[in-house]
Amino acid sequence: MVEGIGASPGIAMGKAFVIPAWEWDFPEKMIDVADLAYEFERLYDGIRCSKTEIEHIKTEIAALIGEEESTIFDAHLAILEDPIFMNEVQSIMQRQYKAAEVAVREAIDKFVGMFDLLDDQYMKDRALDIKDVGNRLLKHLLGKLEETALPLDQPYILVAKELSPSHMAHLDLSQALGLVTMLGGKTSHAAIMARAMGIPYVLGLEGKLQRPIQTGDYIIIDGEEGVVHINPDAKLVEEYRQRKQKWLQLREKLQELADVPATTTDGFTVQLEANISSVKELDQVILNGASGVGLFRTEFLYMDRDSLPKEEEQFEVYRQVAVRLGQKPVIIRTLDIGGDKNLDYISLPEEENPFLGYRAIRISLDRKDLFKTQLRAILRASHYGNVKIMYPMISSLIEVRQANQILEQAKNELENEQIPFNRNIEVGVMIEVPAAAIVADLLAQEVNFFSIGTNDLVQYVLAVDRMNESIAHLYDPYHPAVLRLLKHTVDAARRHRIPVSVCGEMAGDLRAVPIWLGLGITELSMSIQSILRIKNSILQSGQAESAGLMDELFACKTSEAIVEILNRHLRQEMLAKSCTGGEQHGT
Repeated sequence: MVEGIGASPGIAMGKAFVIPAWEWDFPEKMIDVADLAYEFERLYDGIRCSKTEIEHIKTEIAALIGEEESTIFDAHLAILEDPIFMNEVQSIMQRQYKAAEVAVREAIDKFVGMFDLLDDQYMKDRALDIKDVGNRLLKHLLGKLEETALPLDQPYILVAKELSPSHMAHLDLSQALGLVTMLGGKTSHAAIMARAMGIPYVLGLEGKLQRPIQTGDYIIIDGEEGVVHINPDAKLVEEYRQRKQKWLQLREKLQELADVPATTTDGFTVQLEANISSVKELDQVILNGASGVGLFRTEFLYMDRDSLPKEEEQFEVYRQVAVRLGQKPVIIRTLDIGGDKNLDYISLPEEENPFLGYRAIRISLDRKDLFKTQLRAILRASHYGNVKIMYPMISSLIEVRQANQILEQAKNELENEQIPFNRNIEVGVMIEVPAAAIVADLLAQEVNFFSIGTNDLVQYVLAVDRMNESIAHLYDPYHPAVLRLLKHTVDAARRHRIPVSVCGEMAGDLRAVPIWLGLGITELSMSIQSILRIKNSILQSGQAESAGLMDELFACKTSEAIVEILNRHLRQEMLAKSCTGGEQHGT
């Protein structure tokens, strides 16, 4: 047995397939000064090809594991646009007359070495992102477009020194049973993606193996305990086969909850909805028993194309979602581009701080033609189901009123054209800017619902760019300031009798369940993969007990103290469940 680190739970058993490190060997090549312009053009062309490739991968992976997890690839795009990294490459080329690929490799080695020297495991994990991006760029510069071919006709456990997000994006989930790496940490992007994909993963075996794992070795991995068994005897194989069977039974038990209402032990019911980006995700929405779609991100309709989608195209997509879900709610967020999401065919200005700049509702109110086209499409779809509209990044009452004026114009146009729609369609706003949370009492008087977008709210409250690798570890959703702002928003909504939901990543965090129950949140919208786990936790919880816990949480002065209480509560819940045999509510 080899002890590593469990990065994604589950048990996998099968033959290993070992892939080599994705790096290229090539001699150092010098260039003449006359060739410098040509080498720079090669560099820029390689960067363009790499960015196009990454954007394509991001779009594909978003449909599989959700948009939040796919933002991992935004960090890769940021590296290619990082002036510090590019200045280093260009400096090597200009001063030492080295070929583009040589300069890129030296720059990679320099920055990876800097990150590896740090004590912070989170920062060490970011070194792999630099390697991944650098190797992708080298691949294009060297013209070596082939990649390691994974088995197509038999299942395998993938073994590597380290896995990059690019490796993860190319996995065939019908064949990849599990993952093992020598390096990496639980905060690595590969680990994040493995958890989103539901693939067992053990990492951190460097220096612990008596001999390297070889392709064809039979191995067992336990992603919960973080252990790997290499060529085990028949007795151990049978033992883990039984363990795996119990694990699968637990997953099946969770699946049995799909049609069970998410009601606490004392009768408080929460609607669990899904965050989606495309029609392709609807099968999983229904399979996991979602109460509806709490966040339909429409920006993916606008991406990977060279022009704006027409009204008819948008309408057809929205209509399909509405029809498929019947009377279950579908909350469609209007276009949320800018910040970390740009469109090549819409000229957005270069900004010092795009997350605080020209984005989301600000673009929609400026580009009224674009906004009205989308609103018309949403309104038309409202005739076919329970469709609602949600405006992103609202920071003032004026923005809501301006958006509603354009909505009213769209309604009047459709009436004149005798096109059916729901004139009483509900309109809500995302609470993701601190200003919106602070004036929530004013906003609540003019909208039908709130949806708290915790991802951006945390980012703005703490002044932490979550995509900035240098400070992302400061991104802390359990900061006392965040909890206080959440309560302020919920209290304002309750006073004006409008519902409030949560649609950010915190909604799918098991530790946060007592917070939502304690605050009286009746709607949560999350990644599809999180729905049944959160439902199972709600079924084991009491709303009154959670409400009592809130006083203890609000008395905490640090996020560490808050997390400690929540972790203790989660452990007690799991212990109580195991003592009762997990029979309550069919689990």
